Amino acid sequence: MPIDKTVASAEEAVADIPDGATLAVGGFGLSGNPMALIRAIEARGITGLKVVSNNCGVDDWGLGLLLRGGQIDKMTSSYVGENKEFERRYLTGELELELTPQGTLAEKLRAGGSGIGAFYTRAGVGTQVQEGGLPQRYNADGTVAQASQPKPTAVFDVNGEPQEFVLEEAITTDFSLVHALRGDRHGNLVFNKAARQFSPPAAMAGRICIAQVEELVEPGEIDPDAVHLPGVFVHRIIEVGSDIEKRIERRTVTETAGSEES
Repeated sequence: MPIDKTVASAEEAVADIPDGATLAVGGFGLSGNPMALIRAIEARGITGLKVVSNNCGVDDWGLGLLLRGGQIDKMTSSYVGENKEFERRYLTGELELELTPQGTLAEKLRAGGSGIGAFYTRAGVGTQVQEGGLPQRYNADGTVAQASQPKPTAVFDVNGEPQEFVLEEAITTDFSLVHALRGDRHGNLVFNKAARQFSPPAAMAGRICIAQVEELVEPGEIDPDAVHLPGVFVHRIIEVGSDIEKRIERRTVTETAGSEES
C-alpha cells in the first residue's frame, strides 16, 4: 500500500465500486455524511448496493440521494425515521431493511474491522431482534416476504448471576466511506463531534476505506494522541475543503427577549 494515499477526486476514489457492492458509510444523522463520495456514486449510477449505516439520510441529502435513485437494494441501520422515500420503498417491497440496535450496529462494524467474527450482547434479548420475525422485506401487497431469523443465545455468569446473551455476527463490507474533519497523507483521521460516533467503526469494517477530509495536512502535523482512526485502516483520501454544505435534520429555534427588535 502506498504511503501517500491521496487521490485527485471523489470520482477517482469510487471508480472501482461495482454494482452490488457492500458499503459501510459513516455519519450520525446528517452529521459527518461523506457527501462528495455519495454524489460521485450517484453520478456513476451504481445499483444493487447493500449499505450499512446508522441511517439513510433524508429524502434529498445523505444516503437519501442514492435511495431516491433506486441505487440501494438493502439497508442495515438502527434508525430510519426521517426519510419518507425510505418508508415508501420499504413498505412496497423495493427495499430490504435489517434493523439493528444502535450500539450493536457500531460493535458489529468495529468487530468486523478488528477480525472478530461474532460477539455476545444483552441488547435485544427477549425481543424480535433475538427471537426473529422482524419484517425485512415486504411484498407489493403489504404481506411479509422475508423476516429475520432467530439468533443463538448463551447464558453467562455476570456478577454472580446467570444472564442470557444473544450472539451477533460481525460486519465487513467491500468498501467504506467516511467524512473527517482532518486527515494526513498517510490516512490518519480526526473526526468532529457527533461524526465520531459511527465513522471510525464504519471505516474499519471496509476492506477498502475511502475518506474525504475537510483539511488535508502533512504527516506529523496531527498529534498522534489526537488521531481517532489510524491510517492503517484508510486506503484512499481526498480533500473537500471546509466550506462544504452541512445540514441537520431539524432546526429548533428558541425566541429570546428582544429577538423581534433584532
